[in-house]
Amino acid sequence: MSARRTGLGRGLDALLGDASPPARPVQTEPREGLRHIPVELLQRGEYQPRQDMDPAALEDLARSIKAQGLVQPIVVRPLPASTAAGEVRYEIIAGERRWRAAQMAGLATVPAVVRQIPDSAVIAQALIENIQRENLNPL
Repeated sequence: MSARRTGLGRGLDALLGDASPPARPVQTEPREGLRHIPVELLQRGEYQPRQDMDPAALEDLARSIKAQGLVQPIVVRPLPASTAAGEVRYEIIAGERRWRAAQMAGLATVPAVVRQIPDSAVIAQALIENIQRENLNPL
């Protein structure tokens, strides 16, 4: 009579039992989160409070982005209308200067945080973002 082996030496099935096949991952694109979006799929925010951008400051920012990359992602929301190719377009909520400077620096894509935000919140967020950045200095 042979002794039945238990525990060690029988493999994982002895410890875990019969495993069902792994579930297939669902292939969905997240609606929100960080993405690298082509610059041509981005457009200026309808509620952008900043009307004038200093060209010299924009050039300085472009040089910095070219040398160091874009450190701070922009914030965008998807637009209901897509391109003829079916690509989603995005409205910039925060970071238009970074987007413009990234284009000047030759970047094909920019990091962006995608959020579903209603118009009323977009206005508030754009204003707050600009007030917080007003006249910042390096230190």
